Amino acid sequence: MATGTVTLLLSLLALSVIASGSRELVGDVLRLPSQASRFFRPANSAADDADSVGTRWAVLIAGSDGYWNYRHQADICHAYQLLKKGGLKDENIVVFMYDDIASNEENPRPGVIINHPHGGDVYKGVPKDYTGEDVTVGNFFAAILGNKTAIKGGSGKVVDSGPNDHIFVYYSDHGGPGVLGMPTVPYLYADELNEVLKKKHALGTYKSLVFYLEACESGSIFEGLLPEGLNIYATTASNADESSWGTYCPGEDPSPPPEYETCLGDLYSVAWMEDSDVHNMRTETLHQQYELVKKRTSSDNSAYGSHVMQYGDVGLSENSLFNYIGTNPANDNFTFVDENSLRPPTKAVNQRDADLVHFWDKFRKAPEGSPRKIKAQKEFLEAMSHRMHLDESVKLVGKLLFGIENGPEVLNAVRSSGLPLVDDWKCLKTLVRTFETHCGSLSQYGMKHMRSFANMCNAGVNEKKMAEASAEACVNMPSTHWSSLQKGFSA
Repeated sequence: MATGTVTLLLSLLALSVIASGSRELVGDVLRLPSQASRFFRPANSAADDADSVGTRWAVLIAGSDGYWNYRHQADICHAYQLLKKGGLKDENIVVFMYDDIASNEENPRPGVIINHPHGGDVYKGVPKDYTGEDVTVGNFFAAILGNKTAIKGGSGKVVDSGPNDHIFVYYSDHGGPGVLGMPTVPYLYADELNEVLKKKHALGTYKSLVFYLEACESGSIFEGLLPEGLNIYATTASNADESSWGTYCPGEDPSPPPEYETCLGDLYSVAWMEDSDVHNMRTETLHQQYELVKKRTSSDNSAYGSHVMQYGDVGLSENSLFNYIGTNPANDNFTFVDENSLRPPTKAVNQRDADLVHFWDKFRKAPEGSPRKIKAQKEFLEAMSHRMHLDESVKLVGKLLFGIENGPEVLNAVRSSGLPLVDDWKCLKTLVRTFETHCGSLSQYGMKHMRSFANMCNAGVNEKKMAEASAEACVNMPSTHWSSLQKGFSA
């Protein structure tokens, strides 16, 4: 057959299959339509992203208050600036934060919040959707679900998403096994959060959802609770039984400016945000960022750090970050590199000790005999006294319930990987309320004992037994902590 005839036949064949919409002819290779887009343009290109992204939505929440928790609101403000530069509109970003940091009398730069020792103001322009007493579990859940009628106070803004939209949720605060802190009561329990995520999926109002979680024992929020098949991908700052870490703290390298007496950020949080600040999010996937953040946050680097985890539909991590947080146009010429250019810290602070670091640095810098020094000493001693009271109370309750020998073993037991913290979440909440009735609030520090209460439930302890043990352990407990701490402090 003549060459011209072959060429003509191939051309006619190409026109035929293209017109039918079933195949494409490229050179001498027939390709299916699903392959064609990959043949003609690289994956993760702007055109791909434009096709795959509906509206991007984001919910940002800092779950704490108090100047000693500066870092949580700084994290959230930094995240807002990142999303704003990425192209998200204010109407699609819902912000929860107590908003008591920028204008706090302790803040050396009134009206300014920074998240890096050499960073600029991340507070400017941040929407005040839910502040103060409006930062509640109920409002947070209602915002995710897009339930405007359930909102109480605040701006009323919710995630009013549709089936083609992508949602990014970022939470930064204290936590404990199965629980996340809030500046208001009640705290946020893992079972309730996962039920809300399941409801959101049942509504059919998103294409995919990504959840970044900064808190101690944050892995316990999803482990054994977040199923596959919801199109939800979650990463956490730590596994189910370890603390997360504050960074850019006094005494660290790098340390905050000398006028700051508090941690400026959290290790996991600044790792993902500083990576996003410098890379092109069109070409970087969730998985690539996960690996970089894991490396920077890992305790393998030093004695400080935690194990970053991932849960849910891990396959979604192959998606571009651009789908969720957009990208800064200034980074469009940068390509992802498989190395972490942001060095891990030589030192970090356990999340639960960050308040002590603040009180101590404040005490250390204050003039001798000044009201500021006296106040800082009192704050430090009160925090330590509260810790000692809670630790001893929980230990004593365990011994009363299970015996002197078995008590510590039962309270400290860790379930096998993949299992949720507790079988009966209602029991857990009941035992916590019962303990607090007799022994005082757990507060942000006491959340570390949530595993002990969960183990009590798993061992069959009921409300009546808990009330009896708590009453015996706490009602008549002598308060010797204050005087002993004062002596130690003076020494």
